[in-house]
Amino acid sequence: RVKMSVEEILMCPVKLGKNFCLYFDELECDALCKEKTLHRVLRNVNSQLLVVRPDLNLAAFENVTDQEIKCDKGMLFSIHCYKTTTPLAGMPVAFSVQVEDKSYYMCCERECGEMIIRFKEGEVPKEIPGESNIIFFKKTFTSCSSRAFKFEYSMERGMFLAFEVEGSLRKLILKKPSKDEVDETMKM
Repeated sequence: RVKMSVEEILMCPVKLGKNFCLYFDELECDALCKEKTLHRVLRNVNSQLLVVRPDLNLAAFENVTDQEIKCDKGMLFSIHCYKTTTPLAGMPVAFSVQVEDKSYYMCCERECGEMIIRFKEGEVPKEIPGESNIIFFKKTFTSCSSRAFKFEYSMERGMFLAFEVEGSLRKLILKKPSKDEVDETMKM
């Protein structure tokens, strides 16, 4: 029996020029195009949910009751999956969340030499022509935990979404993990 694949194969027209140089015709430019949107809550290793509070400019993992989840106040995320014309390390995604009838998207900004996560009012774009501070690469957390993921920031390779304990909060941050150990603070 032969099993056929339904995977699309991108073929590019080529031609040989003088001195047998290879030229590619009609190549697409590098771009990200929104493909689908998933709606999920984001849990950390302690089973706490990520909650966004734009009025306080804060995103932190908190203990949340089932009743509070149903209220949908900054806890149900839209994960916008993008397709791309270039092979990348992981699925490119962007995050947005609804809070009191307003939509906020997650982005990263450099402030005082440090990368800070922000939630800004607005929608994620359908197409992104180049690099963007809203794109993360979704990767499986480890080969043996296929339901847990980590998210690498596209503009600072090696930096991942994680949480950091600050007082009574577990704030959402960007973090460069140690190469020698599995960092559970990045597991979502």
